[in-house]
Amino acid sequence: MKSLLKTTLCLSALVLASCAATTTAPTRVLDGSAWPIMTSPTPVDAALERRIARIVAGMTLDQKVGQMTQPDVRNITPDEVARYYIGSVLNGGGAWPDMKKDASVADWAAYSAQFHDAALRTDMAVKIPLIWGTDAVHGHNNVRGATLFPHNIGLGAANDPELVRRIGRATARQVRATGISWVFAPTVAIGEDRRWGRTYESYSSDPQLVARYAQAMVEGLQGDLTGDGDVVATAKHFLGDGGTFQGVDQGENRDTRAQIITRHAAGYYTALDAGVQTVMATYNSWNDVEAGKIYGKVHGSRELLTDVLKGSLGFDGLVVSDWNGIEQVEGCTKSHCAQAINAGLDIVMVPVDWRDFITNTVADVNSGAIPMSRIDDAVTRILRVKMRAGLFDRPVAASPLTGRAEALNADDLAREAVRKSIVLLKNENGALPLTRGRKVLVIGASADSLSNQTGGWSLTWQGTENVNADFGGGETLLTALRTALGDANVTYSATGSGVRVSDFDAVIAVLGETPYAEYTGDVRFPKPVQHSALYPADLAALRAIANKGVPVISVLYSGRPAYANDLINLSDAFVAAFLPGTEGDGIADVLVGGGHDFTAHLSFAWPGSACSTGEHPGDVVQFARGFGLSYSRPALTAPLPLPRTPAACTVTP
Repeated sequence: MKSLLKTTLCLSALVLASCAATTTAPTRVLDGSAWPIMTSPTPVDAALERRIARIVAGMTLDQKVGQMTQPDVRNITPDEVARYYIGSVLNGGGAWPDMKKDASVADWAAYSAQFHDAALRTDMAVKIPLIWGTDAVHGHNNVRGATLFPHNIGLGAANDPELVRRIGRATARQVRATGISWVFAPTVAIGEDRRWGRTYESYSSDPQLVARYAQAMVEGLQGDLTGDGDVVATAKHFLGDGGTFQGVDQGENRDTRAQIITRHAAGYYTALDAGVQTVMATYNSWNDVEAGKIYGKVHGSRELLTDVLKGSLGFDGLVVSDWNGIEQVEGCTKSHCAQAINAGLDIVMVPVDWRDFITNTVADVNSGAIPMSRIDDAVTRILRVKMRAGLFDRPVAASPLTGRAEALNADDLAREAVRKSIVLLKNENGALPLTRGRKVLVIGASADSLSNQTGGWSLTWQGTENVNADFGGGETLLTALRTALGDANVTYSATGSGVRVSDFDAVIAVLGETPYAEYTGDVRFPKPVQHSALYPADLAALRAIANKGVPVISVLYSGRPAYANDLINLSDAFVAAFLPGTEGDGIADVLVGGGHDFTAHLSFAWPGSACSTGEHPGDVVQFARGFGLSYSRPALTAPLPLPRTPAACTVTP
């Protein structure tokens, strides 16, 4: 399915206003005074709608609520899928067939087939196929052997929507190989505070860039929705997750209505125009402090989920909750929340307590707390998405990609993405590019760690408890450098201590955060956001080899732009590699001379102090958004200021 209406967005202050548009992309002018009025890009199919209505009319209440219920596969059996008329399941981060981390593609395909087959064994008059959702946010990241792409923050630095579209296509192929057809991606948040542990899931702090990428990724994932390599995409998390106060995950967004309309909703307009079929509600609340209006938790907001998303924005797909998201609505629990269903949730993600959820929801309908019309609307939307995706017409397993291990391989594309997403912040004293034949010392624990290189949402939810062998492929930067420079020319020391630096022509220090995902990754106020304070071993390793008369090239893996002036001053060259994924050879391609130059530019401003965590008044910016050097665009970087880092920040913009 191709979009019939595309949106071009331009940013001026807080206004997305008119700008040069293509002949097929009329500009939507937004001044923040009102939500735009949109229509679905998919024409109404009267025959399909009649078919859906007949099915819904013939369903019992239990069957309808079952369609709205989404357990995690770790907490339900295929037989229970049939018994309770379950319409969808998900595998959360760290869920694998039979809990085997090394499960093969064939294992995944067989496992998913059990659930899909079970959904068709019910006693329903019309059998309704299952839809399985997965968090494939940078490739099919739960699956051993799958190529993992750079996280969104790096892709944003590439400023290449066509690259993102191709990554979407490759990811969809990976997912279909495992017998799954629904992806909880893309994240279209506008990251505004680097304290947020999900900063790396945001493409940029620039709404215009996020809007272009949202459209590209949805088109890449979904294709025409019914092809062998197509999946259903999800725009998430609606709405304002990247703008919470002090960057607290699942916290409070205090922005004005105009800021929500013109900034935080930017990616949704283009995702909807591209025909995205599902939208995931956000954990956070939105309270317009300036206007004194309290919207509360979005999971419970009818105004946002129904009046705005399904009304003004014309969304006719389904809204899915986040993991136990209904629990955060006031007065609700993990298994009971009439308010959230009345607000507009169509599928409720209840990974563990799904049996109680079904019982409670059926009781709410029988008591009148939830109107039957709301249940029928939810099931109608679920069936509409399933029919549009071709699930009624052809089993997911019928794709020729199913069970094919080679479909997981997208190494060349990922390597290209890495080359295009790493940003050169400093290059002096002829440090880069390296030439073949030089003796190089590599230091830093991250140099030989696929775990640090890939970050969160990699094999497990937080990306932790992984060793290189778990990935079943990929290449660390250390391995890539040995290939590029010759094994005999590369010496590795994790700490850099006890090594005679003068024996080498250059030192490469690979510094990095350890993996984290949502919530755990937050750096909570008033803690300073300085890399060397959070990871002192990196600073110690760099100090052990710096200022010894040998050029030092530092490569930093991070899910956020963190204050690092001390590290940059100790380096002759400094590369922000963000979280590049499994293909470390893409970094080596650019570090070692031979045809590739740096082309990426920061998609977020880089801070100049440990208490500057965004791009707000009062924040100190060291490198502006859009900054990036290259071999063809050299520039001298004077010693950077080193403001005192306090034990605790006292103010936040």
